[in-house]
Amino acid sequence: MADSMVLDRKVVENLVRQTLRRRLEYEGRLFQPARHNGGPNPLVVNVSARHLHVSQESLEILFGPGARLTKLRDLYQQGEFAGEQVVNLIGPRSRMIPGVRILGPVRNYTQVELSYTDGVFLGLELPLRISGDHQDTPGIVVVGPHGALTMSRGVIRARRHVHMNQDDMAHYGVKDGDQMKLCVHGPCGVVFDNMQVRAHPRVRLEAHIDTDEGNACDLESATRIELQR
Repeated sequence: MADSMVLDRKVVENLVRQTLRRRLEYEGRLFQPARHNGGPNPLVVNVSARHLHVSQESLEILFGPGARLTKLRDLYQQGEFAGEQVVNLIGPRSRMIPGVRILGPVRNYTQVELSYTDGVFLGLELPLRISGDHQDTPGIVVVGPHGALTMSRGVIRARRHVHMNQDDMAHYGVKDGDQMKLCVHGPCGVVFDNMQVRAHPRVRLEAHIDTDEGNACDLESATRIELQR
């Protein structure tokens, strides 16, 4: 009879937690195509997974008085970063998504950004919004190591958008709030309409789509990506 190995229960639980953390934590993917349609700056596409932005007040409710966000890694835009802090989200069906990462720096509002698939799993009808627009949005329960935050609103599916500075807008002939197309060429090529221009004088050219959209076009297999009016 072959020998069998019995794993300690705590070892199994730890392995499961590590696997879930790797699969479910914020793992934004940056893709800079080798070929795009020119312009003063390189076009970068970011697949942005579920995450939170928090106010200082919310951060202290979740992590304790005086809590500060600590940097795990920098994001593409200068001054923005993925924090080491993660929380659990609990929806109206009492289903939970664990290990959701907080992005820094802190803001003057708290917001949860999820994909359409996340919303279906949690039992939430997610409105498609630009960051900061929380009118008539659903709430959620956020659980941290120190306490829980019951949000009455602020959960959105982020509208796909592209960050541009003045030079980028001049090159593409657009202005803040205009709608563009993100054309992804390749085996799973697709055109994303309604890519909203978000202007700021100090941003790098960067398009944001969510994980559902990134998976649909198999972004990493793209042979060319371009922005069109």
